[in-house]
Amino acid sequence: MPRSIIPSILLVDGYNIIGAWPCLKKTRDDAGLEAARGELVEAITNYSAFQGYETQIVFDAQYQNTASNRETITDFLTVHYTDFGQTADTYIEKACAGLRHQIAQCLISRVIVATSDRAQQLMVQGYGAEWLSAQQLCGEVDSTVCRMRHRYQPRKQSKSRFLANAIDAKARQKLAQLRMGL
Repeated sequence: MPRSIIPSILLVDGYNIIGAWPCLKKTRDDAGLEAARGELVEAITNYSAFQGYETQIVFDAQYQNTASNRETITDFLTVHYTDFGQTADTYIEKACAGLRHQIAQCLISRVIVATSDRAQQLMVQGYGAEWLSAQQLCGEVDSTVCRMRHRYQPRKQSKSRFLANAIDAKARQKLAQLRMGL
């Protein structure tokens, strides 16, 4: 999908999504939080590129004594780890407040926040952002994967250059009968 001139921004509450998607929750429980983060980033990378969204996945660092960190994954995706003591909710709310002016000036077309946190949903909608639940995001990601597979799936090549060889045997038999006048 071509990237629009006026981008859309998708903000993803990373740990909220991990806790809501059954496949990521299972990965977190079986292989650890790092593996679940990796799976989420991989899924959102493809989705963002296909949709043309500039996406930020935000993870809390509130319980770790580390400074904020930002990783650029692709042109479409960055991963943010918040400052010590800052939640992903606070980071996303501040981002929405700052982006509100860019929407008004038509510098960006829309801001979408993906979370199932009801309080955060109401807060970001107050800033003019759209809200997407974790389950809706999961459905959209799955749907996008299916569309990508369909669009980029190699077409079956006929074994011969003749059209008759590309149709099934029953249709070929009927065509032969028509040709013979039967």
